Amino acid sequence: VTYYFLENFVNLTNPKGIKEALDKIHLSFIFNPKIGKSEIYLNNQNVENEIRKMYISNEVSRFSAIPEIRRSMVGLQQKMGKKKGLVMEGRDIGSVVFPDAELKVFFTADLDVRAFRRQLEYFEKKQSVNLDDIKHNLTERDRIDSSREDSPLVKPNDAYLMDTTFLAFDEQVEYVLNLAVSKMIS
Repeated sequence: VTYYFLENFVNLTNPKGIKEALDKIHLSFIFNPKIGKSEIYLNNQNVENEIRKMYISNEVSRFSAIPEIRRSMVGLQQKMGKKKGLVMEGRDIGSVVFPDAELKVFFTADLDVRAFRRQLEYFEKKQSVNLDDIKHNLTERDRIDSSREDSPLVKPNDAYLMDTTFLAFDEQVEYVLNLAVSKMIS
């Protein structure tokens, strides 16, 4: 949504323009067998790499604080989850989008570790981003998202807290899979 709004110069102070823009947005996930994961498409255009760029990260909290955008995206996410068995991540997924989800895991990590991991993601996409810029972006997003009135970033009471600071990715996956299996058995 942030990408679309920026590309189409949507005025965030014009409710009618926001609604018209949201009505033109069609999102879908398409599995890419070459990389073994799904990629996001906006109006039939693969935007997976573009939406992961720093200029989008710098703006996303501003857009996600707009109630009309939040409601539209929550509705879309809930529609995707109707069939269950969905793995989704986001800052209000367990608290607002799927408050009755079978399993919720709230991830946290030291800011320096988060920034370093994000920088590695950028390097993998052949983007060079200063570590201090990433830390500033993460700090600002956390501040804005935690203090917004509509759907703030909070740990749901029934979510497992997982500090990933000292865990490798495979260890994180194993922990979550064990939680899921445990939930399925019980």
